[in-house]
Amino acid sequence: MTETIETFADNLMGFTLPARSARGRMVRMECVLDQVLSAHDYPAPILHLLGEALVLGTLMGGLLKGETAQMTMQAQTNGGIVKLLVCDYRAGAVRGYADFDGERLARLGANPSLKALFGEGYLAITFETEGKQRYQGVVPLEGDSLAEACESYFSQSEQIPTLIRVASRAGANGRAAAGLLVQHLPEGEEGRERLHTRLDHPDWEHVAVLAGSISHDELLDPRLSLEAIAWRLFHEEQEVLVQAGAALSRGCRCSAEHYATIIARFPADEQEAMRGDNGIIAVDCAFCSRTFALSI
Repeated sequence: MTETIETFADNLMGFTLPARSARGRMVRMECVLDQVLSAHDYPAPILHLLGEALVLGTLMGGLLKGETAQMTMQAQTNGGIVKLLVCDYRAGAVRGYADFDGERLARLGANPSLKALFGEGYLAITFETEGKQRYQGVVPLEGDSLAEACESYFSQSEQIPTLIRVASRAGANGRAAAGLLVQHLPEGEEGRERLHTRLDHPDWEHVAVLAGSISHDELLDPRLSLEAIAWRLFHEEQEVLVQAGAALSRGCRCSAEHYATIIARFPADEQEAMRGDNGIIAVDCAFCSRTFALSI
């Protein structure tokens, strides 16, 4: 493995296995996770679900290049307990929000299944490149976790064999969540057409077995750097190239100026209808739970 500064919490790390035509991303979230989740008084099942979504968003968003490239993941259903789950990633900045029916959720117990939370839901994943090229895939919310739905997205929409593992825990010092994403790219990282990629490719089968051996405890162990985990998994490979990733931060981009610009696009009569009795337009940001008073 190449020499590098060790990566611990709240940083993304990338790696490649050149001899196996594979790439990966790894992350462990602690302080940033708490900052995002603390915006609302979420019950435990939603904290777990949104924490998983933030890890997945970071892993997938970390595949993009450029400061303005963005990944958005949205899980939604008609009539489900979780009405909306959304998160996005841009150059290390992450944010997320969940809207749910609290009364129905309380009747499910401590560990509801994905099916119980969403019913017949779907997952939409949108990538926007730095050049403003936008592409999206939509898959059913099936399986036991959001991670399985994301694996289905890459298999169905991108034809890229992908393995994803996510772990989370709640402790006295706050919550932590971590994840590993590994992909097989025998035709290289550039380009969209990968129809020759096969799930039964011997190189991919080998990498998937090694990556799949990771345990939740290893992913979450604060004493283990992400480089150390990669070494444990792939130390028998010819070469493991590690790339330092972005430092993570809570990424809510709301501001009074931003909302004023948006409101200014509405016709004058619609702006007037938005005003309260005091003449102020109040805009709530669901991501950070702040209210902006606009006097435009």
